[in-house]
Amino acid sequence: MKKFLETVKENKKYQGILIIAYILLTALSLIIAQKSVIAFLLLLASLLLLHFTGLSNFKKWIIAGAVLIVILPFAASQGPAYQSYMEVASFVGIYVAMALGLNIVVGLAGLLDLGFVAFFAVGAYTYGIFATTQASEFLSFGEFPLPGESFWLFLIFGGIAAAIAGVLIGVPVLRVKGDYLAIVTLGFGEIIRIVFNNLDRPVNITNGAMGLISIEPPRLFGIEFMYPSQFYYIVLGILIITVFAVRRLEYSKLGRSWKAVRENEIAAQAMGIPLVRTKLLAFAIGASFSGVMGVVFAAKQTFVDPTSFTLLESITILVMVLLGGMGSVPGVILGAAVMTILNLQVLTEFTNWLNQLSLQGVISIPDALSPAKMQRLIFGAILVGFALYRPQGLLPAKNPIFDVEKLMKGKGKVGSSISGVNATVTKEAEQNVHLDS
Repeated sequence: MKKFLETVKENKKYQGILIIAYILLTALSLIIAQKSVIAFLLLLASLLLLHFTGLSNFKKWIIAGAVLIVILPFAASQGPAYQSYMEVASFVGIYVAMALGLNIVVGLAGLLDLGFVAFFAVGAYTYGIFATTQASEFLSFGEFPLPGESFWLFLIFGGIAAAIAGVLIGVPVLRVKGDYLAIVTLGFGEIIRIVFNNLDRPVNITNGAMGLISIEPPRLFGIEFMYPSQFYYIVLGILIITVFAVRRLEYSKLGRSWKAVRENEIAAQAMGIPLVRTKLLAFAIGASFSGVMGVVFAAKQTFVDPTSFTLLESITILVMVLLGGMGSVPGVILGAAVMTILNLQVLTEFTNWLNQLSLQGVISIPDALSPAKMQRLIFGAILVGFALYRPQGLLPAKNPIFDVEKLMKGKGKVGSSISGVNATVTKEAEQNVHLDS
């Protein structure tokens, strides 16, 4: 067995065969046992196993795309639990995108933000106000609600509105850092929620605590998006763009500037990095991802109100980043997925199962210790366990590893070219000296 594992570890071909076989086997088990949450989770776990294989990034993207676009929806669609599975998958995508946005602020730039859900609210209300009749309360022109085709434009508008809000919040808080920054951002997050809650007078813009109802669903080519299985593909498309953008930003000049500011602001400023612009870009870019997903959330739920954007939501998103590993894109994706699945599916199913056993008389649970009341306790205990045994996160951030031999070869080529230039300059100088003499 040990030799087999060593052979698989060294041979990428065997790894590819095994991961494909695992995906097909778990997909078949989900088709057969449609109500099995375990089969659904095992199929999702194939993406984590794929991350640890030695396959090239291109092959990993191809296999992951096949799982998310074709295999998972097809396997889940063969039974009555299809929409519930797609509901969970859609929320996983929404929270992953928001966690990646917060990872830019907290993980890369080192700015502790406890009011990040405020940008989510800005995006949601940006679409919700104009996709309902609410806009006619304060605008005397135009016909509202706007048609569902406007949703695709509001994905851009929501991101821009959230980015502007990020800059407006970022400007006054740049004077503080550390714990004081966390307190100030927490205050701003609560201020925005309270403003939305009370912005129904003297001019009714947000409809206050009553919220916005009957938000127009997205529409494309005459097709109306109403079901979780349809929103799943919208979320997946936005998530792919988000992951690609964050990965490119991480290793860009701006990403290196964020990391320098995170490690030491004084040293970063001494190296010529503009602190104010770098921090504001972190707030704006991170907020834009949250704003885009706020638009999707409003269209998906067809209802938004201030209670959807509480401090608990901000803390939950922050915990996703900490649990996965600050600064690590794969870690943040895993942390957000684990948190969302635990909250929406695993603990809910476990609670329902214990309730059924209690009703059947198999076990007797006191009312004070009922699973419904202890669900948050179980969730908290699991998080404490992760924090104790994986303090750096499930997938900690790693610095890129460079091939020394390639660098030395490149250095040799650069050295030879420099030597050639020096020889040419020397020869021309000698000729000039000879002509002068």
